[in-house]
Amino acid sequence: GELFNVRQSEPNTQDSSSKDSDEITAKKKELIQSIKSIVQNLQKDKVATQSDIESNNLMGKQLESLIKEVCKPNEYERYMMYIGDLDKVVNLLLCLSSRLARVENALGKVNESTDAEERQSLNSRHSLLSRQREDAKDLKGNLDRRERVVYEILSKYLNSKQLQDFQHFVKVKSSLLIVSKELDEKIKFYDEQLEHLQGTIPA
Repeated sequence: GELFNVRQSEPNTQDSSSKDSDEITAKKKELIQSIKSIVQNLQKDKVATQSDIESNNLMGKQLESLIKEVCKPNEYERYMMYIGDLDKVVNLLLCLSSRLARVENALGKVNESTDAEERQSLNSRHSLLSRQREDAKDLKGNLDRRERVVYEILSKYLNSKQLQDFQHFVKVKSSLLIVSKELDEKIKFYDEQLEHLQGTIPA
């Protein structure tokens, strides 16, 4: 009963609730500042990654000229098709993985109040994307085998340093695509958080 009496005699609860709301707003503003600084750092990383991608592409262009010069036209074609498909398959895998993660995230939020139709739609999208990702993994496996074939062809014409350059170029190309995509996803995530937080602060 004592607690109740203390509550009753609290001076002007209006003031205390507006003080609470000011504190919450101040906390949100702090959070907004810290998210903005995270986004700035991610954008710096993105610029650095883009610069690495351009350096690696330059190395790729030099390799391409060399291969065109020393290989037979059909072997050069084979190399170019492999490099083109490497980009496509890695991008496809990344795209499917991030879409699948978003659907899994949405499925994690499903509860009793979720519309049955929406749940059904999420489940069917999940199984479709899972199948597509498995297919993309098969394509990637096929691509890895093709890399070995291309390597065999190149080893007839290139010295060990040039072959190492080829392997380095291919490996770095894939890993930079992955890093770049992950940075894009993170930036998008934090931008959405920012937008949401800014929308909850009274003007």
